[in-house]
Amino acid sequence: MIRKLAAGMAIFALMGSVALAETVEIQMLNKGPDGERMVFEPAFVRVAPGDTIRFVATDRGDNAETGDGMLPEGAEAFKGRNNEEIEVTLDIEGVYGVICKPHFAMGMVMTIAVGDVEAPEDFLEGRLPRKAKERFEAQLARF
Repeated sequence: MIRKLAAGMAIFALMGSVALAETVEIQMLNKGPDGERMVFEPAFVRVAPGDTIRFVATDRGDNAETGDGMLPEGAEAFKGRNNEEIEVTLDIEGVYGVICKPHFAMGMVMTIAVGDVEAPEDFLEGRLPRKAKERFEAQLARF
């Protein structure tokens, strides 16, 4: 009896030390709460490795996908379809740039930091629409 109790307590202690992954919801909106058009809400999140991001197709015409060259080395790109929810689990630490392809030029972008990381210096290199670059810069200022 004492052995069973001790074994049960050990298992319970181990389970208590395991971090549970979280799911973070991101709304894809044609108009944000502050009146800004074509936004992800929130536009910046910091999560732990193994957490899941759920992009919710709140308004019509939006999608979520990684921007070209805007993900950590070894991470898999993802691409959601227009008007559909997509969930992605991010296991690799680093900074992910997410765009809505139909509204990229209008600045519909967001930044996800996975782990205790800083934005790479070359994160905004390459050709970006002016509005998208402005919003990415504002998001990166939150690091």
